[in-house]
Formats: sequence, C-alpha cells, structure tokens
Amino acid sequence: MEGTGHIAEGRPTSRLPALAIALLLAAFLLAPAPFGKPAAAAPKKVLTVATNGSVDSLSPFLAQRVLPTEVHRLVYDFLTNYDPKDDHAVPAMATSWSPSPDKLTWTYAIRSGMKWSDGVPVTARDIAWTYNLMMTNKDAATANGNFVANFKSVTAPDDSTLVVVLGKPQATMLALDIPVAPQHVWESHVSDIGTFSNDATFPIVGDGPFILSAYRKDQYIQLDANPGYWRGRPKFDQLIFKHYANQDAEVQALKKGEVDFAGDLTPAQFNSLKGAANITLNNGDGKRFYALAINPGATTTNGKPFGDGNPALKDPLVRQAIMEAIDKPALVNKTLGGFGVVGQGYIPPIFSTYTWSPPATETVGSDPAKASQLLDQAGYRKGPDGRRTTPDGKPFTLRLYGETQRAEDAQNATFVKEWLDAIGINVSASIVDQATVGDNETAGNYDLAFDSWLVNPDPDFVLSIQTCGARPATAGGSFPGDNFVCDSTYDQLYAAQISEYDAAARAGLIKRMEAQLFTDRYVNVLYYPNTLEAYRNDVIGSMQMQPQPNGIYDGQDGYWSWWSATPGAAASSSSHVGAWAVVAGVAVVAVVLAAVVLLVVRRRSTAQERE
Repeated sequence: MEGTGHIAEGRPTSRLPALAIALLLAAFLLAPAPFGKPAAAAPKKVLTVATNGSVDSLSPFLAQRVLPTEVHRLVYDFLTNYDPKDDHAVPAMATSWSPSPDKLTWTYAIRSGMKWSDGVPVTARDIAWTYNLMMTNKDAATANGNFVANFKSVTAPDDSTLVVVLGKPQATMLALDIPVAPQHVWESHVSDIGTFSNDATFPIVGDGPFILSAYRKDQYIQLDANPGYWRGRPKFDQLIFKHYANQDAEVQALKKGEVDFAGDLTPAQFNSLKGAANITLNNGDGKRFYALAINPGATTTNGKPFGDGNPALKDPLVRQAIMEAIDKPALVNKTLGGFGVVGQGYIPPIFSTYTWSPPATETVGSDPAKASQLLDQAGYRKGPDGRRTTPDGKPFTLRLYGETQRAEDAQNATFVKEWLDAIGINVSASIVDQATVGDNETAGNYDLAFDSWLVNPDPDFVLSIQTCGARPATAGGSFPGDNFVCDSTYDQLYAAQISEYDAAARAGLIKRMEAQLFTDRYVNVLYYPNTLEAYRNDVIGSMQMQPQPNGIYDGQDGYWSWWSATPGAAASSSSHVGAWAVVAGVAVVAVVLAAVVLLVVRRRSTAQERE
C-alpha cells in the first residue's frame, strides 16, 4: 500500500507517468525477441512434427512408449544402426566388429572423435558402463534388458575398443537397440535409476544428431541440432514434437501450416488431404501390428497371481471362441478403409524374412457358429436372454480397454463388442487415455485390451516381451510387455532363435514362435495397418524413408528422416516455435500494459476519494 501513502500526500499525478514509462520499459525488456534471438539473427529452420503420443519417461533406461523411444534414437547414439534402404546393420558408434570363432566374444572398434553435447569425449567406456548397469540393475534393464540378459561381461580395454563376452551365441549383436548414456552424467543417478525421469534439467546431455533442449508434458518436446554430431549436423536447426489432443487437430494444424508433418493418419484423414496445397502424402508399408491382448491372469515372474482379470480367460477354448467371433477382414475394410493387411503372424509382412501365415484350414473371417460351439463346450451356456453364464452360474462379462490416442480403438471396440455380444458375451468397452490403460495393464486389472507395437528390423525385442521372464518381478511392477504370457515351449524357442546365427534357421525358429502365439491366443494380431503420413513440401524439401522404396518416415526408428530432412523454400520458425516466443512476448507486454492502465485508474480513483 505504498502508493496510497503517496497519494495521501497529494502527489499522485507527478509520479504516475514515470511509473507507466518504467513499466513499459520493463515490458519491452521482458518480452523475448522473435525466435528467442536478437532481432538481427537469421530465423531458425524449424521442423514441427504433430504427435498425440505420451511420454512415459525421458530416461533411456525406462522409456517404452513410441514417442520417447523415437526421441532417444535422436538424442543418444547406438552401437550400430539400420541402413535406411534395406535395414541391414551399418556402423554407428562402432565402426567395425569381429566375433571370435565360437561367436562368444565380440570385439567392436569404437569411433574416435565423438563428443557428448557438453564437450566431454564419448568413449567405449560409456558403452561398457551403460551395458554393465543394465546387467546389474534390474531397473536399468526395464526398457531394453533383453539385449544384455545373455552377456557375461562387457569391458573397454581402452577408449576405442569394446569387448562383449556372451554366455551363449546371440544373433542380435549387430542389432543392440540400446541408447548409450554418458557415464559422467548418469553415474550419480544409479541409486534412483528406476524413478529418475530425466526431465528436470535442460539441455539433456547426449551424442545423437539432436540435443533435447526443452520439454513440457503434453505440449511439446524441443530438440536442437547438434553441431558436433559425427555424421554431420542436421539441416534443420530445431525439431519440435508438438502435442495435440487428437489426430483431427493434427490434420487441421498441418493444413494451416502450424506443423509440417503428421503421421499415423486415419484413412478418412489421409483421403481428406488429397489435393491439398503443399501437402505430400505417403502410404507406406506398415511396421506395426495391431492386436487384441487377452489377459490369462496377471502373474509375477515367480508365478504369484495379482490383478482382477477374468479367470474364464485361462481357458484356451474361451480365448479361441473370442477370436473366432472377430472378423479381421471386416476390420481392415471398415476401420482401415483397405489401407492394411489382415493379421496372421506376429511380425508384419514388411519384414518378409519372418512372415508367417497360419494353415489354410484356419478361419480368416469370423465364424460365430464355431465360436458358440466352443463356448458351449467350455461350459458357458446361453440363457433365455441370449447372455452366457460361467460354469458356476455367474454372468459372463468382459472389460475391453482402448486408448483415446489411437483413433482406431474406438471404432474397433464397437465392432468387437457387437461380435462378442452376438455370441452371448457381454462386453463393457472403455476408451481412455494411454496412461490409464497402461496403469490398468500394469496392475493386471483388465480382460481384453487393444495393443499395438512397432517392430524393429530385428524382431528380438517384440519376441522377448511374450516370454515368462518379461512378466513383472513384483505385483504391479513395471514390465516391458502388456500382458502376462508364460509358455515354456515359446521360451525354449526364444532361447534357440537368439542363439542361432544362421539367418534361415533363425527365421524358421521365429516362425514357430509365431505359430505358438497364434495357437495360445494370448496376443492376437488383428491387422497390420499401412502407415499413412503427410508433410508440407514447402517446408520439407526432402527426407529419407526407411526402408526404401515403400517405407515410412516417422516411427520408432525415425532417425534417418529427421537427420536427413532438408528445408524447403518456406522453412523458418515464423509459424512454429518462434511464433510461440513472439506470442509469449506480446502476452507479457499486454499483461504489463493492462497492469499500468489498472494501476493508473485505481490510483486516480483513490486520490479523488482521499482528497
């Protein structure tokens, strides 16, 4: 109340102009310059990607969702990478490698001259430290522990040599999809590695083509080009993943030029963009499978049950009946508009080496009569109202979960509910946010859930999440999968394929694993959607897809696209992140001006009253 005292002294008018001028000056100084740079600086070239994905963690040891996994491909380097043309292994941190005659010792020559974004040299010791932490700390192995489970030792005899000794041969030694973390940054977080989210201090130290410079939950992730990246600096100065509530909002933002790229479009959205000005479309062969997960009952790695999954789903006849009722071709035609392939094996057809198809005698479309027969055989009888009851006389009801982030879930839930209702199973469908679905799955509190995974060129990771060991160690604990499969035959096949260096023999083992998953019907592939993408060709001049020629740009391995992207004629920050800074500056000025006006009015009013 200092001002009131001055007014009481009868001198309000002599001080107000000076105060207003001071506040305006402060507003000018506080308002950020356009694009966060002095006015004379050249505008940044910014590539903005629309996303509705969520971040479970920014820790490279914990993140499992698609968006943070893609970000980590860009922020941290890997031992090897996949060639964008045909997905074969190419050098990255390792320039060459040589296995011992018995294939149990692998020696990698590590690239010299690499640096972390804080200037500290990257050496083989960082790789050894990362791998050893995952070998000795279960929390650190949350996201990618399958790759090191067979490692006996990892050492760095010097800064440019890495030696890995295996317990038995391992076929993924050129496909270790593990982000390498800087030891000098992360060694202070060993004690809290299971909870440290890596989102408190920016920029985050990395050695990839981009530096993670800012993040705001469910708003944006900002990456700056790394000028010291060994493969060469990206041509865009910034890469922004901007969050939208849904895909319709993403498409509108693309049309308006608020973003430059939108992926995972629905068929309707994709078709709506045909002929749009400055928009290039891509209908790529999908690397994703879309499935229905059936919860046979949540259990820990030592077999302790938890959660509230319906015990009826332990019966293989019930699981088979559910899948006989579902019309996969109808989903491809109705939900995907024909932009996809009917689901069969676990691995998408784009990876032709591992493609598996069930015997011709297996039903492709729905067979409700067979489904009803199986339920009758299992003791689930229909009542006069058409609803089935369990063998002990209780109503047979199942809960089905889907995610709001996947537009297809809501549509598919309607179809699946209709088909299961028709055979007497009452289904309660809930389409909720990704985090809620994840929480329910972790707790084991679900019956049916839509499920989707991007598959790497080497499928070991998605194969590993269906093993007994992928279940959580404790009830409700984190785990890399999303249901609770445990089949000893599958585990034996998994152990055999990971040790098989002969490519054809390994592919044969993987196909047997797919056959086992198909028979067990815990995870049921409904279809492989094509990847429908669109980008502004006035902002993005060119970029590499993977694989070529019918691959995709975005996705879990979007590394090549964003690193190689070249700016088009209209590329600048004027309509993207830079504009946010301008808006923020204008907002500051507006707020301060409003405060000045309000203060002047209040002071004049007070002065009149007191005088």
